[in-house]
Amino acid sequence: MPRSLVDREIGHTGLTKLHVVASMHERKALMSELSDGFVALPGGNGTLEEFFELLTWAQLGEHGKPCGLLNVAGYYDPLLAVFDRMVDRAFLKAVHRKLVLVEEDPSVLLERFESYEPPKTIKWIGDSER
Repeated sequence: MPRSLVDREIGHTGLTKLHVVASMHERKALMSELSDGFVALPGGNGTLEEFFELLTWAQLGEHGKPCGLLNVAGYYDPLLAVFDRMVDRAFLKAVHRKLVLVEEDPSVLLERFESYEPPKTIKWIGDSER
């Protein structure tokens, strides 16, 4: 958690361990380093910003960890439609769309994480793996 938020007493006091960092950039880098995968629960701007950065890192091949959305009560349905539109309009390759694992049940999502294999994309431009 960034020091600025800890100083505002927003930090959870019942945690067994809390990593305090200097900035949001440092927070995301440490989260990425310590995590085996990433799940976004329904949330707001901060949740989406962090998820998209980690998803972009996966697309660039900077990590091979699963990225998932816990789609409680269809919360992320509009976002998933945007991803599909991006593929339809050729702003996102279908192989990169598959980076986003989506489930309503957390147990099923974690099962999918266990068998996750990152895609192997060599070519970014052209019709292959569209």
